Amino acid sequence: MQRAWRTAELAGFQNPQITPLLQEVDYGRYEGLTTKQIHESDPDWELYKDGSPGGETPQQIYTRAQEFIALATRHANARLIAFAHGHILRAIAVRWIHAEIRVAAGLQLDVATLNIIGDTDRGRVVALWNSP
Repeated sequence: MQRAWRTAELAGFQNPQITPLLQEVDYGRYEGLTTKQIHESDPDWELYKDGSPGGETPQQIYTRAQEFIALATRHANARLIAFAHGHILRAIAVRWIHAEIRVAAGLQLDVATLNIIGDTDRGRVVALWNSP
C-alpha cells in the first residue's frame, strides 16, 4: 500500500483515499516467493486457479474486486483513479466485464501502466489495458 500511496502522490494526487480492498493479494505461505520458486514445488500452480495456501482463494480475490467496484460505482458519473497492485487490478478488470476470475491470468500488467475500464453503450468494457 505504501508504494501505491507514493505513486499516487508522485502523480499529483495528494491525500488519496486508502481502502484495504486494493491491497495486494494475500499469498499466505507463498508470501515473498517468486512464481518460479513456487513452481519448483508446485509446477501447475496459478494464483487465479489455486489461490495461495494460507492466503486468499480465487473466490476471495474475486469478491474483493466486486466490493471495490461497488465502492467505486457509488460515485455515479464520477471518474476515479486507483493506484494498486497488479493482481488485484487484474481481478477488478475481469470482474468489471463479468468474466470469471481465471481470465485474469491472461492479462499482462506491467508496472507503471495505465488501464481504463468504463461503461459504454455496449455495457462495461476494458477500454485500455497495460498502456505505458
